[in-house]
Amino acid sequence: MTKATPNDAEKFARTAFADGPRLLADIGATHARFALQTAPGVFRSVRLLRCDDFKGIVPLLRFYLADHAETTLHHAALAVANPVNGDSVRMTNRDWEFSTDAVRRELGLHTLLIVNDFTALAMALPGLAPGDLMQVGQGSAASNAVIGVLGPGTGLGVSGVIPTVDGFVTLGSEGGHVNFAPADEREYAILQFAWREWPHVSNERLISGPGLEIIHRALAQRNGVRPDQLSPPEIIAGAFERRDPLCLEVLECFCGMLGGAAANLAVTLGAFGGVFIGGGIVPRMGEWFAGSPFRARFESKGRFSDYLAQIPTYVITTPNPAFHGVATILSEHLRGRSGANTLMERIGHLQHELTPAEQRVATLVLGQPRLVLNEPIAGIARLAEVSQPTVIRFCRSLGFLGLADFKLKFASSLTGAIPVRHSQVRNSDSTHDLSAKVVDNTVSAILKFRDQLDVRSIDRAIELVSKANRVEFYAMGNSRVVALDGQHKFFRFRIPTASYGDSHLFTLAAELLKPGDVVIAISNSGRLPELLNAVDAARAAGADVIAISSSHSPLARKASVCLAVDHAEDSTTFLSMISRILQLLLIDIVSVGISVESHNANNGGAPAQAENELEHRRLLISHLDS
Repeated sequence: MTKATPNDAEKFARTAFADGPRLLADIGATHARFALQTAPGVFRSVRLLRCDDFKGIVPLLRFYLADHAETTLHHAALAVANPVNGDSVRMTNRDWEFSTDAVRRELGLHTLLIVNDFTALAMALPGLAPGDLMQVGQGSAASNAVIGVLGPGTGLGVSGVIPTVDGFVTLGSEGGHVNFAPADEREYAILQFAWREWPHVSNERLISGPGLEIIHRALAQRNGVRPDQLSPPEIIAGAFERRDPLCLEVLECFCGMLGGAAANLAVTLGAFGGVFIGGGIVPRMGEWFAGSPFRARFESKGRFSDYLAQIPTYVITTPNPAFHGVATILSEHLRGRSGANTLMERIGHLQHELTPAEQRVATLVLGQPRLVLNEPIAGIARLAEVSQPTVIRFCRSLGFLGLADFKLKFASSLTGAIPVRHSQVRNSDSTHDLSAKVVDNTVSAILKFRDQLDVRSIDRAIELVSKANRVEFYAMGNSRVVALDGQHKFFRFRIPTASYGDSHLFTLAAELLKPGDVVIAISNSGRLPELLNAVDAARAAGADVIAISSSHSPLARKASVCLAVDHAEDSTTFLSMISRILQLLLIDIVSVGISVESHNANNGGAPAQAENELEHRRLLISHLDS
């Protein structure tokens, strides 16, 4: 765990994340490691939990977060020992299955990323220092070359890092499941032993924690001894503490197999950047591993022995290396969703996450933007006192393909008089300017609105409307069109609805409500006295109230649940354009949520009843559309 010293206080204050800590986790089949990242490279509250103690990923996450109930978390990234493809994740070595989006909503997060654990480990490799590694054997890493990584734990993870012109990409691989290939008679005997149980024996079956147990049993049978039932840690302890001959032979055989798998990965990828060994088993062997059969087997490749002798191999010794990789993946994702509205603002917003050299480029861009546009890469590097590749990496860190792509977007940001930000339309604006302002304001506000949605409030609103006996919309003025849109949408779900736009009718209608009814009150200000009186009457009658308004308004405080629209707009001169669109979006979100919930309920009920319900809806929609 990286710790900040008192001398780091000022630096930490500058680099701490503006939106709070980020939850990181490395979840394997046996253990789960958690941390809160409070700044780039700073991991706090690191904790190791046993997966067997929990029935699923949500109880596991909630147990860790229970100690941080007062910490506001918006973003999280989890590395899991499993292929990740789409929203649904079914873990290979555990009976856990979950939806990424459902977990995000359950925890109230804005962002939740799920990535393969060895993809995360591969992402960490370029940032490791010499002190984080133990080299095994000879060889020197070539610069700008492919890197291989594999690591035995509960399974066998395999990945790689491939350099590009201005960065690198990682491989999402399941290479641990390739067929195991024995290299001598002893390993063939182990394969034959494993074949009794599995028709397909992969590298992961043998080069892993469970594989140590299989090798132990197989060699015991081959040597004619009666083995004790030992776990992987007990086998390692038996070899190093008791010098047990069988346990020592198991580790020697295991390391030889790992060396063969590493060699196959090296020649497959052309990994002249080195092959790195991670996972939870090899680091426990310490210096003994350096003298094990691993390196000899790695170089034992017949005609390609000289080829492999050039490639270095390393054991990753730093604790929790996957945190660095998963943190980088999350940071890159959030850079693409930065709250900044212009490229200049975005650079300033992200500057603290860049490397010191990239920060010098950022300082130059922010201080002399037009000079940067006119200078070639050599001139920019000279003025910023960095190398030319650093200039390329700076552009890449912001999500651009290179300097040319960055300059094109940057020039547009500087020369376009209206940046993508909130800008009030003025009477003096040309048609071009006012058109750009309306579009830019809307796009910017929607993106900001998306990242600030309170999913728990939305879930509650969907639940209330889905179960409502009757829904009534109360709104005036510019919000009236939103109420009519909601009435039209909810009526399609066969929910009795009404809409009132006359302030004199609000309280009269509210007094007729009953428990189980719902009022949706829509107001930009949330301060209309007639609307507030009607809400009081509705609550007194036992009805629930959903407010679509500012989260700080009197209406929000009186409501059962508030769907917040906190967008500042000058409505004294112009209509509240963007607020109306955000209100309409909330109606759409709730409508889609009701549709999904209704579909799930129908699928879970009797088929005839579900079909009857769907037929009613089709007839109703057909009637409305006609």
